[in-house]
Order: sequence, then C-alpha cells, then structure tokens
Amino acid sequence: MIEIKNVTKVFGEVKALDNLSFTVSSGAVFGLVGSNGAGKSTLLRVLNGVFKADGGEALIDGENVFENQKIKDKCFFVPDYPYFSNGDTIQKNAFLYRKIYSGWDEDYFKQLCATFPINTKQHIVNMSKGMQRQSALILALSTRPKYLFLDEIFDGLDPVVRQLVKKLIITNVTDNGTTVMIASHNLRELEDICDHIGLLHKGGIILERELDDLKLGIHKVQIAFNSEIDDNLFSDLEIVNKSRNGNLFNLTIRGNEQDFIPKLEALNPAFMESLPLTLEEVFINEMEGAGYDINNIL
Repeated sequence: MIEIKNVTKVFGEVKALDNLSFTVSSGAVFGLVGSNGAGKSTLLRVLNGVFKADGGEALIDGENVFENQKIKDKCFFVPDYPYFSNGDTIQKNAFLYRKIYSGWDEDYFKQLCATFPINTKQHIVNMSKGMQRQSALILALSTRPKYLFLDEIFDGLDPVVRQLVKKLIITNVTDNGTTVMIASHNLRELEDICDHIGLLHKGGIILERELDDLKLGIHKVQIAFNSEIDDNLFSDLEIVNKSRNGNLFNLTIRGNEQDFIPKLEALNPAFMESLPLTLEEVFINEMEGAGYDINNIL
C-alpha cells in the first residue's frame, strides 16, 4: 500500500506539493492527472526517494521511502524523460540491474526484448523518443517491481505499442499483484487501464476515487422541449455546466440518475438522453470547479 500523509514539497518560493494526503491500495492501477505544474512528477519523485518531502510522510508498505534500500528494491520509476548516458544500451543496463534488483527476471527480460521491436545493442540515446521509453519499460518490468511508477509513459508511442504496453501492465498487475501509478495528460489512455484516479491541482488533491464511481457520479444530458421554458426549472438540480440552443439544452449534472431523471421527466421534454462523461470531460468539469478553465487562462 502507498500512503501519502500530509506531504509538502517546496522549491524556493514554489510549493509543488501542499499538505497532500491519499492512499493507493495494493494491486491498483492508479492514474494521476492534473493541470500543468500540479505536482504529479514531483509526487512520483518523492514516492521513489528521489526527493525528500519537506513535510509529512510518503510511505510504501508502511515505511518511509527516502534512503530506504529495502523499499527501493521493490520499486521502479520511469520518468517523463528517461536518462541514459551516451554509451548505454539495453544489454548494458540489464547487466547493471541484474546486480541491483533482487527481483530481476532474466527469462522475462529476454521475452520482452523479443516482444518489442528494438535492437538491444543499439545506443539508447540514438533511438527515437518512443523507443527510449520502450527501452526503459523493458528494463523496468524485468525487475519485477512490486510498485511501478510511470510518468507520461504513453508519450511518443505508436498505437500498436501503446496497446502492448497496456497489456503488459495489466498482466503484471493480474499475475504479480504489481501496484502501478501512472501520471499522464493522455486521459484517453488512462481511461482504458486505470481503476482509480487522483486529480491534482496546485499541489493538492481535488478528488481521489474509483474511475467507475467518478464517471457514474456526473452525467451529460441533452434535453429538448416543444415550447419555450424558463432556465430556472433546473434550479433544484446540481448543474455543473449548461448551454442552450433554442429549446435544446446540454446539461452537465452531478448526482445519481435515479435522482435527477424523474425530475427532468416531470418537465415533459420532447427528447432526453443521459450519458456518462468521458474521463477528459470529468477532468474539464472538475478543473472548472476549481477555477482552472479557459476563461481564467485567456
């Protein structure tokens, strides 16, 4: 289990993480999303002991991560820009990781090298961005980590490799009980793979919830009427967003369908349709509620 307890991290005058608290259950695939500069990458670095928290605790299996070799042996972090020196190849890095990580799986390493379309003897710095990420992921998965942290792992990958990466992540979660935390701006990719989502903004967490519960708790509704109606008829609903084109309304409503559908039906609409929001739509609506929307940016 990952426990983040009142974690604060400050860089000069910038508070990257501000009294942040939440937990991630073992075996979960946790998506970390948020605005630019929300603190996602900083949090991953704190959880891997790259940075030391200035306040609070970052615990993995009940122990502080910073300068804790026993815990770090269970973890692998792939940053948004994986670092490789000029002479590094996958084979050269594998030689090092065999000695560092107690969980190194040589058979699985060979399987992954055969699966990904990569020359394992080529200098990694000469590869494309997508292939560098694939190289980092091969090495990461070969250590058989109990905790896998990925920062923008889908960036630069072609559609076929993205599907392969998602399949490998799910296989490791299912077969080995790996806990995965993925920070990404690609919400469409997270929607396919994550079972929990945490939304960060300005170093704090706006919400942390199971993805299914999050999407079921907010809906978009199209509703049309045969005659002119007053906007105030929707006043007893928790309207997050509303737009109107004549007698056609597009509503974003927070709540349970069993509660708001009967109220809308009582208005005798000519047409009505309710749909769950995509993760991207949920993100936009929640961020607008936090004051982060296009009207405040432009």
